[in-house]
Amino acid sequence: MSRIGKKPVAIPSGVKIDVKNRVVSVTGPKGTLNFTHPHGVSVSVDGGQVCVDRSSDAAQQRAFHGLTRALVNNMIVGVTEGYKQKMEVYGTGYGCAVAGNSLDLTVGYSHQIKLPIPQGIKVTIDVPQAKGDETPARLTIEGIDKQLVGQFARNVKDARKPEPYKGKGVRYEGEQIRRKAGKAFAGAGG
Repeated sequence: MSRIGKKPVAIPSGVKIDVKNRVVSVTGPKGTLNFTHPHGVSVSVDGGQVCVDRSSDAAQQRAFHGLTRALVNNMIVGVTEGYKQKMEVYGTGYGCAVAGNSLDLTVGYSHQIKLPIPQGIKVTIDVPQAKGDETPARLTIEGIDKQLVGQFARNVKDARKPEPYKGKGVRYEGEQIRRKAGKAFAGAGG
């Protein structure tokens, strides 16, 4: 039995869950999310909790069992609390700005990187411009869909991955970058 899959998911107050034709719809104060669960897995609402069961013990069904339960739980957390990813942009002259429906990143290229912001994602600029290599520009990505928030955050990071010598680039808040020593020069003697 999947240890994650067999745990029921509690439904908080203010959240409504409907299951029709393999489509699980979760509605809460922040919005609505839908998910079509795979064949061989059944989702039911019993009292104040959601239960996930599987039809067989095949390896794929066992995997889908835990996955479905985790996705339903993520949907419930998303419509009640939402998801947030904070990011930092390190580097002299680096910065970020929201222009209309796109995120503009200035990250050391000859041009700005323009990333379209997906529907359902909100980007907030906390600090627009980095000051040297110590004070980064900061932005926050928020939304109710965990996968969408994570994917957009990864797309932002891929615009300029942190380099190992000075650490310049885009990173998640609190992320540690393995630093390398620069070139060592020979002494004056010799």
